[in-house]
Amino acid sequence: MSKELEKKLLGEERREWLLNYLKNSSGPVTGTALAKKTNVSRQVIVGDMTLLKARNEPIIATSQGYLYMRAGSQSLVERIIACQHDPSQAEQEMNIIVDHGVTVKNVIVEHPVYGDLTASIMVSNRKEVQAFLKSIRNTNASLLSELTSGLHLHILTAADEQMILNAKKALNKAGILAEEN
Repeated sequence: MSKELEKKLLGEERREWLLNYLKNSSGPVTGTALAKKTNVSRQVIVGDMTLLKARNEPIIATSQGYLYMRAGSQSLVERIIACQHDPSQAEQEMNIIVDHGVTVKNVIVEHPVYGDLTASIMVSNRKEVQAFLKSIRNTNASLLSELTSGLHLHILTAADEQMILNAKKALNKAGILAEEN
């Protein structure tokens, strides 16, 4: 990747640079790193990302940073699963899933006032699980599932259906998979 820019990029020029940078990145890039590279504040980057998303650019904010979702880069199977556990089992849950080669795309809970609340997770391996949980601990944030007595949904993605089925079997064996309707 290129190093920091020598001058401060303004408005549209900066957003185009950010978009190209994310498209060429192999993984998530933090807002702080993007701010340093473009000589602006992190808050400016957050605003830029909001504007790019409003243009339907497939950018998501993960716990590891911003990520450009490449359409059709590989065909992935996507399934929704229901889980229920206490917060102390979150690491076990995610490790079971990623150990089967499956990505935890997000978490969804049903709030009595706001309806469905969805948050991006995007973890695919134990290192990313650890980084996600460290971020939760360092910010004293709560898991969304704490709003719903541990009941929550995950969207999972994998290269094939069998990987997700194997992860579900392991979650069920661990007592984490909620009863399916």
